[in-house]
Order: sequence, then C-alpha cells, then structure tokens
Amino acid sequence: MSTDEVNPDTEIELLIYAPAYERLKARISDRVKALVMQADGSVTRDGTVLEREQIKPAIAWANRDLYNQGPVRDFMVACLKSSALTWFQSSAAGFEHPVFAKLHSNGVTLTNSNASAVPIAEFVFAQVLTAFHPTVARRQAQAEKRWETFSFKDVHNSRWLIYGLGHVGHALALRARAFGAHVTGCRRTPTGAEPVDAMVAENSLSKAVHDADVVVLSAALNTGNRHIVNQDFIQAMSEDTILVNIGRGGLVDENALLAGLDEGRPSIAILDVFAEEPLPSAHPFWHHPKVRITAHCAGYSEGSSVRGEQIFLHNLERYLSGQALTMQVTEPETV
Repeated sequence: MSTDEVNPDTEIELLIYAPAYERLKARISDRVKALVMQADGSVTRDGTVLEREQIKPAIAWANRDLYNQGPVRDFMVACLKSSALTWFQSSAAGFEHPVFAKLHSNGVTLTNSNASAVPIAEFVFAQVLTAFHPTVARRQAQAEKRWETFSFKDVHNSRWLIYGLGHVGHALALRARAFGAHVTGCRRTPTGAEPVDAMVAENSLSKAVHDADVVVLSAALNTGNRHIVNQDFIQAMSEDTILVNIGRGGLVDENALLAGLDEGRPSIAILDVFAEEPLPSAHPFWHHPKVRITAHCAGYSEGSSVRGEQIFLHNLERYLSGQALTMQVTEPETV
C-alpha cells in the first residue's frame, strides 16, 4: 500500500482492542482517533459506546491480546462491515482464515508481523536440545545423588529439514547453521536468498526427510499442503528423526503420525499446533510417551508483544506519511 500523505486535518479512526490501547495510547499519533473494543465486544470512542453503524475504522490493529482472549469475532465483523477500512495490521504471520481473504477482496491492505520469529526459533532449539540431551536422566541422577555420566547428541553436523522458510523458518535456519548443522529448506517459491545449505522441491522431499535428524514444519497451511506429513512422509523418516510442528496443525495427518510413532518413527514428535485446539482431553497425544505437547505458545516470549507493537507503530507512521507499508501480504493463504 502506498498513498499520498494523509491530510493532517483528516481524522483517522483506528479499531484497537482495549488492553493494547492502554499500552500504546501515549505513543499513537494525535491524528488518530481510537475506536476501542472492550472485552464484551462493544466499541467506545472517547468513552462513549458506539452503535454498530458508527463503527467505521480506516485502520485495524489485531494484536496478540485480541487473538488470545479477546472478542475476535466482534472485531473481525466490525472490520468486514467498515466501508472505510483500508489497512489491517496483524501481530501474527499467517492469514489462512477465510476472513482475511474477504478483507483482501474488499480492497483492504493486509500486513503481518515477524515479531514471533525469534521466540519460535528459540523454542524449537530448546525443545530439540532437550531431546538431544538426557535432561530427565541427569536430573534423576542428581536427585538420587548418583555420579553418572550420560552421552548426548551434537547439534553440530546434525541434518535439519525446514519445511517453510518464511519469517520463522528463516530465523530457525540461521540459528541451526550457527550451531554447525546442515540445513535443507523447502518452500513453495524460493527466492535464492534462503539462509540454508540446500533447497529441495516439495515433490522431492523423500530423501531429505530420510536424511534429516530434525524435521521442522514452519509453513502456513494451504490447500496444497494439508497433511503434507502423511503415511508416506512418516515412512520416509529414519527411526532417529525428531519431528517438530510449529506451523499449523493441518500440516500433519494426526492418525498417520500416531501410527508411525507406534511403529518407531519419528523418534519424538514435538507439537505446538494441532488440527483441533485446544487439544481434546481424550486425544491420545496427551499420554503418548513419544509426544511433547505445548499449547500453541511457541511465540509467547516477553519480547514478542513488544516487537509486534513496534512494527505496528512504525507502519502507522508510514501510513500517515503516505509511504508504502512494510510486510504486506499480497495473497492471503486459503485452506
């Protein structure tokens, strides 16, 4: 999006969730008037509750507070109904939900965020290092006052396959190579600038999967890659492979994964995302000895929200001065 500088006499209305507004109100330009969505889905302007037909923001800022515990549906409905909306900034990287395609078709510019790339990459490393190292056995030896040595696996010279090289995959590849790992990447549209040792096409994944010590899924979900991890993919793994999914739950055929785990591959599945969230209490993943579960929280570091807000404020200044917005999403994924 690139426009002429917004007339300084024109009032720009911004739809923003209340917790985010409380943190940012002192840093938002005086040229912007906040339409503040409350936890119950109502919207206030200068403390006055607005009727639905009065809610016509030009800008919307959807942050982590809103996605995690806020009135997301009310927020999105307000965006869809606003004929004035020109720009939607998200704190997330993905735009797979159909609502974003609808906004895009309405002429709304979508911008995303790489704020979570650093913590997600660090999360993956924490999980993989825990899998490579006998952490539990070491702690047990300490508790029992046993002087015992344990062997562990090096990250150095290990082989990683990263499926998806957007913000997160890029950050992860840099860190893996810094440890001395060999990294193979796979993405739908390579640029030639990926920070990897090799690239592989999606239709030629089998050998890279077989050779990998660690397979990380960090791609968005689309109609072409749903259940990319299926029976054939799992059978191509070695018995020592670690599978990590911090992309989307739909990338994995969960029934095929369960069957594979029971048959010995992968050795461990580290899963932060699932086909159904929250993961149902009766799901066999909860008690499977080879599965490590986290609650879609790989990006929840203290710095993630701060970086996301900085990205929004930076783009807001660009919007007001008529400059092109950063991190524009030209084609939202559809699933």
